[in-house]
Amino acid sequence: MTKKNTNQEVGALGEEAAAEHLAERGYRILDRNWRCPEGEVDIVAEDDDYVVVVEVKTRTGHAAGHPFEAVTPAKVQRLRRLALAWAHGNPRSGQRLRVDVVAVTLEADASTRPVIEHLENVA
Repeated sequence: MTKKNTNQEVGALGEEAAAEHLAERGYRILDRNWRCPEGEVDIVAEDDDYVVVVEVKTRTGHAAGHPFEAVTPAKVQRLRRLALAWAHGNPRSGQRLRVDVVAVTLEADASTRPVIEHLENVA
């Protein structure tokens, strides 16, 4: 990856890697980049009897800290509200809500697979 990649490009690459990671683990992607007046959800997926709102944080290194560090308690609360808003507009009988965070670290060498870490049930 070159320095000329914008934050949006890095974010898009990370979200794609996270979606692939989730699909490989049996999650079914229901929605991507879902928006409402309160904000945006990167990925909404189904995992067994859970609807999972997934926040994706992508970095090209750890100079600015680990990607998980960007998920503050306030961000987790907002993700909870977004999960409820998504569920309200997309009712699914018998399913519970969960918030996960996926950290993606992209390597400078584009041929190297990104490092993906997945925290389940942060909220």
